[in-house]
Amino acid sequence: MIDLVSVSRMASGGSPWKGYALVAIVIVIVLATTGVWNPWPQVWSWVNTSEPIAGGAARWQARIGGSPQSVAIVGDAVVVEYRTSIEAYGLTAGIKLWDNDADWAAISGEGGDAVVATGRLLTKGYQVLDPRSGAQLRADTEATAVWTYRNGLLDLRCAKGGDCQLTAWAPRGTKPLWSVDTGGIGFVLNAANPDLPDTRQLTADRVDDDVARPRLMPSLIGLPDDGKVRVVDTATGRVVQTAEPTAEQRIAIAGGRVLTVTGIAKDGTCYYGVVATDPPSSAPVWQRDGLNLRTADNGSGCKQEHDPAGGEDVILGVDPTGREELLAGHDGRVLWHGAKGETVLSVNDSFAVIRSADSRTLRGFSFSRSRNAWSRSVGEGVGAALTPYAAIITSRRPDRVVAVAPSTGRVLADVRTDAEIFAAGPGGLIAVSGRDMAYLPFA
Repeated sequence: MIDLVSVSRMASGGSPWKGYALVAIVIVIVLATTGVWNPWPQVWSWVNTSEPIAGGAARWQARIGGSPQSVAIVGDAVVVEYRTSIEAYGLTAGIKLWDNDADWAAISGEGGDAVVATGRLLTKGYQVLDPRSGAQLRADTEATAVWTYRNGLLDLRCAKGGDCQLTAWAPRGTKPLWSVDTGGIGFVLNAANPDLPDTRQLTADRVDDDVARPRLMPSLIGLPDDGKVRVVDTATGRVVQTAEPTAEQRIAIAGGRVLTVTGIAKDGTCYYGVVATDPPSSAPVWQRDGLNLRTADNGSGCKQEHDPAGGEDVILGVDPTGREELLAGHDGRVLWHGAKGETVLSVNDSFAVIRSADSRTLRGFSFSRSRNAWSRSVGEGVGAALTPYAAIITSRRPDRVVAVAPSTGRVLADVRTDAEIFAAGPGGLIAVSGRDMAYLPFA
């Protein structure tokens, strides 16, 4: 038994408050060790309580299992992908629904028809799960790569001899829509959404690269094949062309056209040209000399290592005077031509977000109306990312995230936060900071 009087006397040489404090600590230790009262779980719970990552703007905030690789809003569920596991949370209250030990996850479909495709790295096959319950809807044991879209799913399987087959599925389908032999290409394509020669999405600081996914399935896709590109018509399930670019060329597919970008080093600069064809024909649908799609870095000797930026049908280029412009991939029409110093921050097939030359103004440009849809003043470090549901604008000093309707500029959310925006859905955004995740509903 601890002698509390002796403890008090030992502490009496200093401040009497130190003695009282020491006595109180000893009492707590005695109560905890005898099982009468243990405050430590509550204390640690208080210590580990996270600060709100979006002030009072969040509908809910949840502690998650680690730093996510990706997050997606899938119907009324939120699917979180880590390096070696998957978790799902309810969108309404942030309650954990299920988990899975898969290595990767990708979303196909939208709304109530959406599904989650999961699989393991370096292992053939994948599973299609219901996002709300985690129940398995379909399983495959042979596919090496999967591409997921808003209106379908493609998988690729390859035999030991190298011959491969591409198969299309409806998101919740149990029977293939079509299958086509593609030749031996599978050794470089694996897991979820391996890179294809198409367009890349422009995004912003503190916005995840895949915030706008899944995209609609394009009418043509290109499968890389040892320097060649096998072009597949996704409507009919046929290989319609095998494109063979030279060392000075790069193939990109946009707007149902095969774009051949040529970059020639001469006179200390790069001379570019673009030719668009409609396979199987090799006749040009449109072509432009001097159009730079930024497929090569400065100082790279014109070696093209990047896909052009844009949406499915809209591509971003630079004219010979250094001004940015946006073109329709299917017919080459100029949809917007920038003034000197103007910069496209994000673009899809319907809108572009453009920063003024003095960096003080953002405007949303509508391709269907050929004019500005909205304009707003911005501060330092501004960035933008377009999704089907909102244009997401980020800024620094102070850290801020604003979501506006792409067609009108109406403010959907305006939050002071330094969190990263991982996902956008019809009703709000998912923000993540460290191991905390919050749902920011639209107004």
